[in-house]
Amino acid sequence: MCYNLDKILFLKRGRLLNPKAHYHLPGLFEHYEFYKAFLEVYRGHPEYFYDWCDIGSVYGAPAGCLWGGGRVELGDAAPDAVFALMDRDHIPVRLTFSNLLLEEKHLDDPFCNALCEKLSKSKIKQGIIVASDLLTAYLQKHFPELYLVSSTTKVITDFNKFKTELNRPEFAYTVPDFRLNNKISAFSKLSEQEKSKVEFLCNECCDFGCTERAACYRDVSRKNLGLPGKDHVCTAPGAKDGYRFSKAMANPGFIGVKEIQETYRPMGFSNFKIEGRGLGSALLLEFILSYMVKPEYQIHVREALYLDNALDLF
Repeated sequence: MCYNLDKILFLKRGRLLNPKAHYHLPGLFEHYEFYKAFLEVYRGHPEYFYDWCDIGSVYGAPAGCLWGGGRVELGDAAPDAVFALMDRDHIPVRLTFSNLLLEEKHLDDPFCNALCEKLSKSKIKQGIIVASDLLTAYLQKHFPELYLVSSTTKVITDFNKFKTELNRPEFAYTVPDFRLNNKISAFSKLSEQEKSKVEFLCNECCDFGCTERAACYRDVSRKNLGLPGKDHVCTAPGAKDGYRFSKAMANPGFIGVKEIQETYRPMGFSNFKIEGRGLGSALLLEFILSYMVKPEYQIHVREALYLDNALDLF
């Protein structure tokens, strides 16, 4: 058999420079009913979706989860049902255990440990999103089968400090603060190994100049642990309007399909996180349509999920 070495090298280089985009979607427990319906479409109609992307994972945490770092009031779906749904379609899950204020006394929480035990026995490689070094060490010791993701809630806005975090061997992936997203020159200089570990947060709506992000995350962690303290009130511009996708699109740190296709994938990046655990399923659908569905089939997905000829908006 005769091999064309030039062709092989060309194809290999193409795969390295334009890897498949893996989207990490929100609402594992928070939007369970949505995913029950959506995954039927995703599995049944692959022609609706771009062939250069897939679902890398779905992330979230059950309501009231002690190790959780956000959206503590959401996520009522039963863990067994959630995990079974994702296992059916071979989609990895990630537990969002990004509480920043954990202490030793919190590590023996039976519910969180049971969730990790369940995931550690899965045939699919499953992950945990963490922000606490204490929890990181605990999970490595007790659940080495699970891979770890360094959370964006650490709010590392200095690129050199981010690079140090990126190269920590504990983590399979690291999510930079969204305000680093447009440091294209710096990201382009990372090694292939480093690039494979970067997971960009694409659709953040928070004001690009916000100085309260770390305080906000700490406040959510405090509430989740039931600790006393004054509630944080965000005073960043536009905070009172809540999340708006249109606002996120205008953010200097926004990464859309065009940027993924023309900038990030050609540089060798393949992991992209979509936020939205605390948002409604209508917005989640808009995110998926925008990032994963071919324009000519977006109406088909809407019709499959909710849109019919008897639907009234008002």
